[in-house]
Amino acid sequence: MDSVRIDKWLWAVRIYKTRSEAADACKHGKVIINNTECKPSRIIKKGEIIIIRKLPVTYTYRIVDIIENRQPAKNVAQYAENLTPQEEIAKLDVKNVAVFAHRDKGSGRPTKKERRILDNLMNEIT
Repeated sequence: MDSVRIDKWLWAVRIYKTRSEAADACKHGKVIINNTECKPSRIIKKGEIIIIRKLPVTYTYRIVDIIENRQPAKNVAQYAENLTPQEEIAKLDVKNVAVFAHRDKGSGRPTKKERRILDNLMNEIT
């Protein structure tokens, strides 16, 4: 097989769960091939670089081989090389770090003064 549509390849290498999700991502400009937004019908070739924006992370892949049928997760590395920088992957962990100001149970709603203190604390963190 020499060529395949981008939406079909994205689905086959498990970047998107369904082919329609892959097609929608292409239509909305979230899939970029060689610095150009693409349509779902774009034919891909080996060695092309694909950038996929799935907020908050921007993933980067290189096409190692062309595949049309959905593959098991353990075989994906044969068809796509993940070039995503570690800084981008670290963005996934940021939302797991929650900032929470402790309030004793039964203390009620914060007063205006306590609310200002909490707001200032949150502004300093972000």
